Amino acid sequence: MDQPTAEDALKELEVLVGEWSQKATPAGGEPWPGEARSTFEWLEGSDNRLLVETSTVEMPEAPDGFCVYGCDAAEGRYYQLYTDERNVCRVYEMSIGEGEWKLWRDAEPFSQRFTAKISDDGNTIEGRWEIDE
Repeated sequence: MDQPTAEDALKELEVLVGEWSQKATPAGGEPWPGEARSTFEWLEGSDNRLLVETSTVEMPEAPDGFCVYGCDAAEGRYYQLYTDERNVCRVYEMSIGEGEWKLWRDAEPFSQRFTAKISDDGNTIEGRWEIDE
């Protein structure tokens, strides 16, 4: 089997490009009020090799954030570099393709994962975060 190229791997990220509205509902709870939005765009000057996400949330419980997505095409692995207004910095491993998007991190102070389904038309991403303290 041929090794995927960076271009092949990065095409999988294209489904994320655009502006997304978010709805957050804690487990067993009511949806949080306030608007949440994420914008994904290719980093200028990166020739579509790095994807940048900015997110804003109108609620004190959730920080605004900034992420950079990229891949190691030789290994077929994706990564997300995450930071937010609390000065939190984390690295997540990631997979994306065939209608699924996953992020995970197994490190202190807790492990967490995100699992999402991307609709066939690419207009909806439904996912959830889980934490293991």
